[in-house]
Amino acid sequence: MSDSDREKQSAALSSLFAAVGLTTFKIVVGTLTGSLGILAEAAHSALDLVAAGVTYLAVRISGRPPDREHLYGHHRIENLSALFETVLLLATCAWIASEAVHRLLSHKVTVEVTAWSFVVMLTSIVIDASRSRVLARAARKYRSQALEADALHFQTDIWSSAVVILGLLAVKAGEWFPRLAFLANGDAVAALGVSAVVVWVSVQLGRRTVDALLDTAPAGMEERIAAAVESVPGVENCHHIRIRYAGPVLFIDLHVLVDGQQTLAQAHGLTEAIEAAIQQIAPAADVTVHPEPL
Repeated sequence: MSDSDREKQSAALSSLFAAVGLTTFKIVVGTLTGSLGILAEAAHSALDLVAAGVTYLAVRISGRPPDREHLYGHHRIENLSALFETVLLLATCAWIASEAVHRLLSHKVTVEVTAWSFVVMLTSIVIDASRSRVLARAARKYRSQALEADALHFQTDIWSSAVVILGLLAVKAGEWFPRLAFLANGDAVAALGVSAVVVWVSVQLGRRTVDALLDTAPAGMEERIAAAVESVPGVENCHHIRIRYAGPVLFIDLHVLVDGQQTLAQAHGLTEAIEAAIQQIAPAADVTVHPEPL
């Protein structure tokens, strides 16, 4: 196992363990207090637990070398993992929003706001901030969409936990000041706020994931590569450029027109110079150059 695969798996595994602890803590406190906001967060954390498990498996599988059935490697499993997490997020949001609206319109539930209500949410914010930072750093370092999706999950947890705390404070204010009794619905409204935040992030993540699965080229990348290649001495023209991501790996194929009188060794040296020019734009890209005689 390479150092990069080991570091990615370590980040994913630590996220998995943290999700187990937070989910359990939130379920217990949410059940005891009757807070929909905390239960919504527990459902969100349970989702994160599943997502963290899927991410860990995806990272393990994506590190496998190419085989006869997967000649480009197994990197795209990370894109599928991110898509799976997006679907889970949206499904959870639908449940949270439905239950919140039900409570607001008909089913009144008394929410008991205790010190534990705030302890669990503040603990969640601290842990989520720590693990999202670790995951985001690993995602940037290794261009891992699976780890990026996991990091986004925990970033949304921070925002949504803050919203839930505001909702709990509103409920408490309604208890302290009778004129503010309408704030008793603050918990359900906070749950809707959680849903709105998560839906927004899910849509952004889902768009990038679908782009990767549909082989959408990075914006402006084709023009930058053509300009860089055509600036290499000996290259007359660069065309038929194809670019696609598979997980963290960027594959680039292109054709170039060169002097047909070159020896094979000279043509090979030119293709290496072309690859070096492309590496300045897309480090670690898997580049295939097809030279054609002018």
